[in-house]
Amino acid sequence: MKSKINIQAIILFYIIAVAFRFGATKTHLLDQVNNEYLKILLRGIGPTVGAIAAFTLFQIPSGLSLKGIYKNLLLPFVVYWILPATLIASVYYLQSGRFPIILMFTVLVYGLLEEIGWRGFLQQQLKPLPKIYTIILITILWFSWHLNFDVNTNNLIFLGIIFLGTWGIGKVYDKTASLLAVAGVHSLNNFFRNGLHETELLLIAVLLVVWVMFIIWYDKKNKITAAPSLNQ
Repeated sequence: MKSKINIQAIILFYIIAVAFRFGATKTHLLDQVNNEYLKILLRGIGPTVGAIAAFTLFQIPSGLSLKGIYKNLLLPFVVYWILPATLIASVYYLQSGRFPIILMFTVLVYGLLEEIGWRGFLQQQLKPLPKIYTIILITILWFSWHLNFDVNTNNLIFLGIIFLGTWGIGKVYDKTASLLAVAGVHSLNNFFRNGLHETELLLIAVLLVVWVMFIIWYDKKNKITAAPSLNQ
């Protein structure tokens, strides 16, 4: 028997997520914040606050995990955070002569703040629905959360990216249950503040291939390890 969707919890989550986003991007509330890295984080904190509020007020077991299926926190941290931060910071260094390490990890934490809401809360709450309905709903809500409703080519492309991201990041979360993993994948586009060019697209492609191969390898490794115990 499928569990019911807690619509009230989802509504509360989304209202809070949008309210924080509106305050951070459509008002002057952050004008007095001098730290640019803190400003970045405050723009993305709404989904986390909304998720925590929904989990708490409706007494929903969160099941949130940074490491997910991995035996310790170090492995996903290295693969999904240290690896992209190192590679992308190296590209920045070659292009501009500096290592933006703080920016790299700010973007990763920003991705984590979003993913606690979109995957850790919303995707889990919508599990009773057929997969395609879940993807479409999250795409619409996630796109709308950005509060950019201009009708133009860039926004249509962004909507497509959100749809693909909802599908792809959702698959990663289903496979790993790791917030570190989905935060890393989520952050790929946000790393490049000056746009995506040939070098950046190549680096994104390399990281995606590495992560997909790693997920497949780890999945096969676990199956092989578990097989003997099933025959005992």
